[in-house]
Amino acid sequence: MVRRAGSAAAPQQLSLGWSREGLVAGVDEAGRGPLAGPVVAAAVILDEAAPIAGLADSKVLSERRREALFDEIRAKALCCCIAQASVQEIDELNILQATMLAMRRAVEGLRLLPALVLVDGNRLPPLKVAAEAVVGGDAKVQAISAASILAKVTRDRMCTGMHEAFPQYGFDAHKGYPTPEHLQALFLHGPSPLHRQSYAPVRRAAALRTVPGEAA
Repeated sequence: MVRRAGSAAAPQQLSLGWSREGLVAGVDEAGRGPLAGPVVAAAVILDEAAPIAGLADSKVLSERRREALFDEIRAKALCCCIAQASVQEIDELNILQATMLAMRRAVEGLRLLPALVLVDGNRLPPLKVAAEAVVGGDAKVQAISAASILAKVTRDRMCTGMHEAFPQYGFDAHKGYPTPEHLQALFLHGPSPLHRQSYAPVRRAAALRTVPGEAA
């Protein structure tokens, strides 16, 4: 039976990887808002016998701290899995469904079967195990915090590779988000194969490139 809830009741309990009922996995994603690149999700089952200090929402941590925690999570967690949905899948399914797909892939990729999956946000991917949505879970549930860090660091590293392939867009700086610098480059050079063609700014930039005399 799938359980849904708006918030975590007791962070001390939900932070544990073990419970009477079994293993608890935390799930979060990174990359819903950018105009380019995949959306990345991670699932983590922590080991209460190997606590990790300083877990928090990845967005409030420095890049250096995220990188350090990334390695510690990978070393100490009972298991974890990082998955993604591609740009093509985002364009075909829409970003919400692609995010759910990436989350499902992350959970299904765990080598241990969780008894309960806690997902950041207010929506759940289709899963074969019990799951609960936790609004603000990346700040309330340690396993979700760990998942947010794995997803964020992984996607940021992908953006470094994206920058090497297409340096004119500055992916290493803005990570694909629609900053003024990114939008300027997008309209100047037109969309790259890494851009999400279903997103409005990308469609507009592509349309301008097809009309003679109107390209920026």
